[in-house]
Amino acid sequence: MKPGTRVIFLSIFLGCASLISYALYLQLVKNLLPCPLCVVQRIAYWLVGLIALLAFFHSPRAKGSGIYSGLMAAFAFSGAAVALRQAWLVRFPEAFECGISPEEKFLNALPLAQWWPSMFEANGDCADVTWKFALLTLPDWSAIFFIIFGSLGIYILFAARNGH
Repeated sequence: MKPGTRVIFLSIFLGCASLISYALYLQLVKNLLPCPLCVVQRIAYWLVGLIALLAFFHSPRAKGSGIYSGLMAAFAFSGAAVALRQAWLVRFPEAFECGISPEEKFLNALPLAQWWPSMFEANGDCADVTWKFALLTLPDWSAIFFIIFGSLGIYILFAARNGH
């Protein structure tokens, strides 16, 4: 693996770790409760970040780098889809009720929610707009970062496929 690819994997891991840390800050300090869609996005950030960290330490050749980057891109684009769905719900809250939903019950019954409730327990409302920066909400920013991470994964995948 080229040094530049390792830097990209490390940057993606650090980006995911920073975003998860900021989400915990908003939850624990600013009292913004995560909704079911937020928890799914947290899981996606964990998966993307852990895959990037494994790729960084493993430093595989082209085929392995392609596998890591493909998985990372798949989870990142899945997270982006969830974030975009939540961004849509924020703009059109009457279209969907996300209070105590089957998704919330399912997520809160997972072992992750029992093991680390402050990270993976869903208690918020998906349509609440309690935080904005530069006119964008949390799900908007989340979608942007997922798309960036997924795009970097696709870039690494094609670079590995072309032997660069």
